[in-house]
Amino acid sequence: MGYVGSHGVAALHRYKYSGVDHSYVAKYILQPFWSRCVNFFPLWMPPNMITLTGFLFLLISALLGYIYSPQLDSPPPRWVHFAHGLLLFLYQTFDAVDGKQARRTNSSSPLGELFDHGCDALACAFEALAFGSTGMCGRYTFWFWVISAVPFYCATWEHYFTNTLILPAINGPTEGLMMIYLGHFFTAIVGAEWWAQQFGKSIPLFGWVPFLSEVPTFKAVLYLMIAFAVIPTVAFNVSNVYKVVQARKGNMLLALAMLYPFVVLLAGVLAWDYLSPSDIMSRYPHLVVVGTGLAFGFLVGRMILAHLCDEPKGLKTNMCMSLLYLPFAIANALTAKLNDGIPLVDEFWVLLGYCIYTAGLYLHFATAVIHEITTALGIYCFRITRKEA
Repeated sequence: MGYVGSHGVAALHRYKYSGVDHSYVAKYILQPFWSRCVNFFPLWMPPNMITLTGFLFLLISALLGYIYSPQLDSPPPRWVHFAHGLLLFLYQTFDAVDGKQARRTNSSSPLGELFDHGCDALACAFEALAFGSTGMCGRYTFWFWVISAVPFYCATWEHYFTNTLILPAINGPTEGLMMIYLGHFFTAIVGAEWWAQQFGKSIPLFGWVPFLSEVPTFKAVLYLMIAFAVIPTVAFNVSNVYKVVQARKGNMLLALAMLYPFVVLLAGVLAWDYLSPSDIMSRYPHLVVVGTGLAFGFLVGRMILAHLCDEPKGLKTNMCMSLLYLPFAIANALTAKLNDGIPLVDEFWVLLGYCIYTAGLYLHFATAVIHEITTALGIYCFRITRKEA
């Protein structure tokens, strides 16, 4: 059974991407820079190859974080922070240039959008791990993934209903990534210990603020990001979807149903961590974030495909396949309550199985969909053909 039906094939042929970026930083600084950068890529190089190369930069960054800080709670060498910043800057550049290369070579396609946003969804996890290394965030690295994943998922959900990807004047792909790689570069100068000291000592200007001044700096940044970035952005997404649903006389509950799998994914992982006898987020932060990030990538990819194929609005039941492993993991953690704190299966192996399951699910989806779309449109994923020109 394929992911793209006959209705989807017809929709793919008539699909046109629509996006608006209101960022002044992008318009006046980065866009001119990216327009010059695209000229360094040869005309024979396919846009998806540029996208994949940019994603590999973040894989390298996450790997460096694991090598020098396996539990993300110890300071790596300062050159690692610089490498994190440089690799993230390169990722942002390649992620912006791929679309320009597609227009330059007349090879834009729905597959390019799916490939680009699919890699971006996975990038949330790998950059969270890189920042966890820089900020010595430990188990809180998972929450830095959450504050990147929630706006990303809601923006994808909004795009699904409005048919236009709207980036506000201050947005994650532009200003958000810029703040992160500047933070990496800053840490290369002051050291990772800066993030572990109290916020009031790191930034004396905010020493008078109750509560925040006494918590570690990385936690203060997390709380501030939630209050001033995540919540306003999600409210903006919900408001835009509500307007569209009302205008079409649709059902808002049906629209909200698309959020259900992601909410269950978060709730399931948090329940597993709460019941875990071995404190999985502290001992194995990389496995938790990678496994959950891959499940998230599957959910996002499925929603993007539903948009490209103009599927009926509402919950896609096969999205819940990414949640099937969690009941087993939670049940295994509960067995520790009956067995003197020792689970039936060691949680390291359960977590490793979680990563293998979500990786297999994601790779099956990605390879199947790429094959179906390239067959339907008569194109290649990593080659510019005459049919695209």
